[in-house]
Formats: sequence, C-alpha cells, structure tokens
Amino acid sequence: MERFSRYIRAVIAEMKHVKWTSRRQAAVYTALVLGISAVVMIFVSLADFVFTSGIDFVVNRF
Repeated sequence: MERFSRYIRAVIAEMKHVKWTSRRQAAVYTALVLGISAVVMIFVSLADFVFTSGIDFVVNRF
C-alpha cells in the first residue's frame, strides 16, 4: 500500500508541472482535427467511388 500511495503522490506532483492548453486553444485544435478529418473523408470517398467505377467498367466491359 505504501508503494501505491507514493505513486499517487508522484502523479499529483507531476500533474502540477503540466501546462494545460486554454479552452480557446483546445476548441481551435478540435475544429482543426474535425475539418481535416472531413477533408480526408471526402477525398477517400471520391477515390473509392472512382476506383469502384473504374473496376466496374472494366469488369462489365469484358
């Protein structure tokens, strides 16, 4: 039990040294991640559509 309480005290001490981001910065980063994810999703969807259509064309053509 002594080791566990020492661990908890060390974690609390370490967390005091952490520099947390501001609420605004967290919101900006979240929006950035969501925006980039949406762009990647659109790109992958379009690429999937193009490749599927191309393979469909080749398979049905011959």
